[in-house]
Amino acid sequence: MCEYCGCQALETIDELTREHERVVTLISHIRDARGDGAIARMAELARAITSVLGPHTRVEERGLFPALAGDFPEQIVALEDEHRRIEAVLAEADGPFLTDPAWPDRLVETLALLREHILKEQDGVFPAALAHLDTEQWEAVEKVRAEAGSALSRPPA
Repeated sequence: MCEYCGCQALETIDELTREHERVVTLISHIRDARGDGAIARMAELARAITSVLGPHTRVEERGLFPALAGDFPEQIVALEDEHRRIEAVLAEADGPFLTDPAWPDRLVETLALLREHILKEQDGVFPAALAHLDTEQWEAVEKVRAEAGSALSRPPA
């Protein structure tokens, strides 16, 4: 992942980056499970991704994105739209969709979108935040992080 701009020196960005890394690892496990035809395992891993993305998305949407929306309104709207699309398919791991023969492919396609989304955040949002946010805005982001908690302290799936 990104290490060129120095944004990971900030604890909040470092934690968001580590969450991205955890999600990328889980995505690779889903690919393996898909190759094995292990639909239940895919669903389990999708739920694990959801548990990581829950607090992660709250920090972005209640902390980083509002602070950047004035300078990058179209990009922020697009990222939030991607969040909703990704969440919708991940949520299917808890429902009747597991019997839908198209669900595994839909999940894999959505995870490709998630991977691209992560790169946008790593290469765009995080460096932009470093350049544009002032101390008061960072404090607001850190407050959201403290309220949202972190999924990294939980054992991996």
